[in-house]
Amino acid sequence: MWLRRVNSVVVEKVVFFKKNHCIASGIIRGLISSPPHSTAYSSKVSSSSSASLSNFLNLRNSCCCQDLKNLSLFSTSSGFLSSTPDRKVKGLPENWGSKKERSRKPVKIGIEMATDEKIEEILAPLRAAVKEQGDLVRKMKEMGNSEIDVKKAVVELKAKKKLLEDRELELSKTEEVFDRPRMEDLLKRRFFYDQSFAIYGGVTGQYDFGPMGCATKTNFLNFWRQFFVLEEGMFEVDCSILTPEPVLKASGHVDRFADLMVKDSKTGECFRLDHLIKATVEKLQKEKGTDKDKQDRMLQVLAQLDGYSKEEMEGLIQEFNVVSPTTGNPVGPPMEFNLMFSTSIGPTGLVKGFLRPETAQGIFVNFKRLLEFNQGKLPFAGAQIGNAFRNEISPRSGLLRVREFTMAEIEHFCDPNDLTHPRFVEVKDTIMTYYSACDQMEGKRPTRKTIGEAVADKLVANETLGYFLARIQMFLEKVGVNPEKLRFRQHMSNEMAHYARDCWDAEILTSYGWVECVGCADRSAFDLNQHTKATNVKLVAEKRLPAPKKIEQLQATLNKAAIGKQFKQNAKAIAEYFEHIDTSELESLAKSLESDGSMEITVKNQQFKLTPAEITIGKQEKTIHVEEFVPNVIEPSFGVGRILYSIFEHNFKVRPEDSQRTYFSLPPLMAPVKCSVLPLSSKPELLQMVTRVTQELRKREISFRVDDSSGSIGRRYSRTDEIAIPFGITIDFETVKSETVTLRERDTTLQVRLPIDKVGETVRDLATGTLTWTKAMEIFPKFDSQDAS
Repeated sequence: MWLRRVNSVVVEKVVFFKKNHCIASGIIRGLISSPPHSTAYSSKVSSSSSASLSNFLNLRNSCCCQDLKNLSLFSTSSGFLSSTPDRKVKGLPENWGSKKERSRKPVKIGIEMATDEKIEEILAPLRAAVKEQGDLVRKMKEMGNSEIDVKKAVVELKAKKKLLEDRELELSKTEEVFDRPRMEDLLKRRFFYDQSFAIYGGVTGQYDFGPMGCATKTNFLNFWRQFFVLEEGMFEVDCSILTPEPVLKASGHVDRFADLMVKDSKTGECFRLDHLIKATVEKLQKEKGTDKDKQDRMLQVLAQLDGYSKEEMEGLIQEFNVVSPTTGNPVGPPMEFNLMFSTSIGPTGLVKGFLRPETAQGIFVNFKRLLEFNQGKLPFAGAQIGNAFRNEISPRSGLLRVREFTMAEIEHFCDPNDLTHPRFVEVKDTIMTYYSACDQMEGKRPTRKTIGEAVADKLVANETLGYFLARIQMFLEKVGVNPEKLRFRQHMSNEMAHYARDCWDAEILTSYGWVECVGCADRSAFDLNQHTKATNVKLVAEKRLPAPKKIEQLQATLNKAAIGKQFKQNAKAIAEYFEHIDTSELESLAKSLESDGSMEITVKNQQFKLTPAEITIGKQEKTIHVEEFVPNVIEPSFGVGRILYSIFEHNFKVRPEDSQRTYFSLPPLMAPVKCSVLPLSSKPELLQMVTRVTQELRKREISFRVDDSSGSIGRRYSRTDEIAIPFGITIDFETVKSETVTLRERDTTLQVRLPIDKVGETVRDLATGTLTWTKAMEIFPKFDSQDAS
């Protein structure tokens, strides 16, 4: 038996660390409960019986896979012993994580700027520099300077803004050092999530959610449905992931998602070329002794980086000696790479398709059906939860940048001339933190005010956008995001899509910095217009006019007999073309018909020439009772994985009395399991009580987990705390006598005693938030004599 082979080591460690019972017992539990990871492990343990503890821990380090911490090697119920993985162990991916991730260094997180006058004196010159550059950008735009000169000025603005933000972070108040690797080890060890296909070496940018991760994610999505879909009366759809090419061609994804990449000439590692050139040039800019001409050239390159052709980018590789950042090897020639996963639909392979890069397009193409379902009335919203796919060149930062991710998106359709919201009055007093485009350009700190004031000041474009921003903040706070680490950053003009009126990102502060987790944009009518042009299907809404109105309208009159004779089977398609044609295109055709005596149209990839014998175009007076318009769209888009990761970070805690005891203080509505049931003994009379308690919980549909292992109650509490269970029911010998149990709250570790017939409804009310723990302690007597050692 493996246990016998390591027995001498176990005994020695217990004797050697008799004074440190916690560590010794942890080592014993780890050895007894965990099988050897490899044959090399057993031989090393057998030969280590006289090793010191440091050697023993080094042995553990050399045998544990960073990627497979969920195996719990040497883990304890009160914490774990961190390690540096030996990447030569069989089954461990050779390239797991980045060098930065493997360094396992704790991270300081800045929360709030101190208002110290001395600090403001330090930052004043940096703020002034940002404001000066921001004013210059505005002036250049007003004066109509060339696009390249404006872009160069914007690049300088971004550099000065970054310098200010970095200095602010250095001087900001910081919370206790955050040990990200320790949290990630706990997530993997308790299998919240882990890298996909780990036993095959893993796939970068792909993750599998385990039982606790699935339950947490499900709770998040269920609450999202309740908070948005149900409360707002939205229409949820579930659209196909496989998307035909024409749909994504119309939306702009086919053209917009193509990037250039290069490969390391020796290792084959891939890099996104524009990012690589940008990093190289910015590094060269910081070198001392660079002359002014070279600095100007580098500034020009950064300004034009998104407009260079493939051949020009290849020239930049040579000019700036761009090499692999990880090995220093030369890189190969640029290659075009589309971030969408392409596929073919059907057995012939003739229908090209993609895995959708976002869930929004499914809602847009179903707009007409949703409008009919809502009896033709606006406003209304479509919502969808589903997976999207982006073939990232170099995914990183765990769940923050992956290739397959879950999105929860809302498309709120409304009248472009009426962007008020009937429920705005309910949220107008919500205080929020805004980092506006002006504040960013002037080097100012984010401001705090109510959403009502922000809309009134035109900081936020309209009521409907403001309403959703406030609701997003409320939702994020309820699911466990720290309000002090949440802000809304407005897109600057160079970031804003050309069709957007306004756009704000809900950013959450993590150990990776400020991370965009929710985007909320006023997308105007761009998507519906694009799909209308591509399909000739009018995606419009109607509104009844207060009184009938006479208008002059350009209209095409077809000579159906002549068209039928001339174009035969294509006559119907030509007629349909003119039924859906827009006014601007009809005006252009009318001019052509008048000047050239004919006009050409393209229908179903075929060209047809029409003369005045087949068609006439002229203005006609028409009385209308309804007016057609293309709705505006307000789009809140939630990155589920990013939010979940942020919630884990914000709720990762360490017990003050024992630094080895870590846990997640997730809100009860997010907790994967609501309650644990912990009998003190396996005696039959206690197990009968376990059955009674679990029946009470089942009746009220409360998720629970029974832990009847032989460990002490303190260790079992620690195990349930690690997986974020907020409430624990302990069944002791007093339960048999008085039919009462103790109820423990995870964060405070305080307990009350209550009757069994009250436990189900009490836990339910606590889990749903209708009863607070403070109130529960007033209702039931406090219990403080439980043995927790």
